[in-house]
Amino acid sequence: MKRIEIFLIIIIIVGGILFLCCKNNILNNNLKVKEKNTLEKKEDNLINNCIVIDNLAMTKIECQDNVIYDLDLENSYQIGDIITIKYKEELKKENIIHIEKDNRFNYIEDKGIFSNYYEDALKLLKNMTIDEKIGQILLARVADINQIKDLKTYKFGGYLLFKRDFANKTKAEVIKMIKSYQENSSIPLLIAADEEGGSVSRISSNKNLVSNPFKSPRTLYLEGGLDKIKEDTIEKNKVLESLGINLNLAPVVDVSTNESDYMYKRSLGEDEKITSEFAKTIIQASKDSKVSYTLKHFPGYGNNSDTHIGLSFDTRELDEIKNIDLLPFKAGIDEGAEAILVSHNIVSSIDSNNPASISIKVHNLLRNDLEFTGVIITDDLSMGAINDYYKERAVVNAINSGNDLLIVTDYKNSIKEIKNAINDKVLSENIINKRVLRILAWKYYKGLIK
Repeated sequence: MKRIEIFLIIIIIVGGILFLCCKNNILNNNLKVKEKNTLEKKEDNLINNCIVIDNLAMTKIECQDNVIYDLDLENSYQIGDIITIKYKEELKKENIIHIEKDNRFNYIEDKGIFSNYYEDALKLLKNMTIDEKIGQILLARVADINQIKDLKTYKFGGYLLFKRDFANKTKAEVIKMIKSYQENSSIPLLIAADEEGGSVSRISSNKNLVSNPFKSPRTLYLEGGLDKIKEDTIEKNKVLESLGINLNLAPVVDVSTNESDYMYKRSLGEDEKITSEFAKTIIQASKDSKVSYTLKHFPGYGNNSDTHIGLSFDTRELDEIKNIDLLPFKAGIDEGAEAILVSHNIVSSIDSNNPASISIKVHNLLRNDLEFTGVIITDDLSMGAINDYYKERAVVNAINSGNDLLIVTDYKNSIKEIKNAINDKVLSENIINKRVLRILAWKYYKGLIK
């Protein structure tokens, strides 16, 4: 009996030891699994640096992914605060793991067409005054008088030239004029013009500059298809570059196949598939030149009326816009388009309250759905659709909604509005910084800033 008892005791002791060992192994293995899951979850967490652009009913934040979010953060963040948010899955309140205010300005995007130049742009930005920053986001229409004086005073990011600026001048005179603008700007200027061809030919309407005016895209396509478009673009590049113009506010990639449409004569006049190839052709043909092209008028003009003289309402369904109008823009973006100009049409299926140019929802569509990381430009904010109906805070709303570059004719009042908004804390210098950062990075990308 004693031998059996001793044997049983030994078995119990050994079994206990084995059990404890196994238990510890199981616990350790579980712990490792938990640690591994935690690590994997940390890797899955997303981090976004965001700027608070509004804090009324909801906190509006514009984030590093170029998207603007509405979040009820239940915190007293100020406009212009930079916050770092760690979250899982979609950026929603219930998915936020951690949020903290970041007092440093280090808002560099880690992706996008100009991403290789953001570090250089940031170094330049940090040494700029607020007046210089405000100036950089303005593409100012050249005034009748005091062009050099105003350029030195307001330090514009660019000058926009119209037909009157070229009228009756020789090529040498135009070159001298543009050179004088560049020489009197501390940061190289964007020198822009609308040279679409056809009815909108600011430069080639002057025979001293171009022997025959550039033809409309529609005429060129009927004459020789996309090959003719490519040939024309290359020739246009040479002319613009020789004069010192580095930004063409063209092509019109609006899909219009109805001759009664306002935009028909300025468009290619073909369906979305051919217009998409047209957009790609223009971008491809311009990449080896010093001239950047601008796809317009986002999100597509459709059959809308003239926004130069008043409001225009686009009542089409969103599916139609996505399946037709957005396709040429997406084709151009995929080909490396650097700039897109947004119209003043009110597109009710996207935002029934605001013209596209000052609509956060429209800009989200461009940044998020189409993944555009280049420069967004407003149509002229002095046009009737804005000036007659949305003039109050239009410039500030254009900045807050996501535009990088604002086309302004009344630039003195625009600058005054921006400064007042900063003083009243409805616009932040940090938001200006974000816009300027992209403009400067673009200028590095283009080789304007060495």
